[in-house]
Amino acid sequence: MRLAAFTDYGVRILMRLADKPDQALTTSGIASELQIPYNHLAKVVQNLARGGYIRTQRGVGGGIRLARAPQSIMLGEVVRFLEQRHAVVECFRSDGGGCLLTPNCRFKSKLAAAQKAFLAELDKTTLVECALPRPRVSRAVAKAK
Repeated sequence: MRLAAFTDYGVRILMRLADKPDQALTTSGIASELQIPYNHLAKVVQNLARGGYIRTQRGVGGGIRLARAPQSIMLGEVVRFLEQRHAVVECFRSDGGGCLLTPNCRFKSKLAAAQKAFLAELDKTTLVECALPRPRVSRAVAKAK
């Protein structure tokens, strides 16, 4: 299965926040660290906040942090939430799509089973299991600064 870039970014943000769930990180800091365009990342952050996965706070001492304990967030739940706008194939769209094969297609049921298995595996995985520590700066890079 392939995730939309939006979902990929969202999962990466949550994985990074899960490393230190009580610490607020800035959107610009995460964008730089994960090499994700800031404007795109800001949209993902807004969506994650709407979904109740993160809290945002403006101003001094502000930033983003997890809204729930990372051990209570299952990756399957996150992927379902972030992927709700992206159908795996056209016939999976909420409006049914316009695929001409739909009346006789035997592939759709196979894809549905594969998607179900994919999400079932992610449903067994908590965010804390995939926490992403801040990248370590090598000594050579640190000395150059």
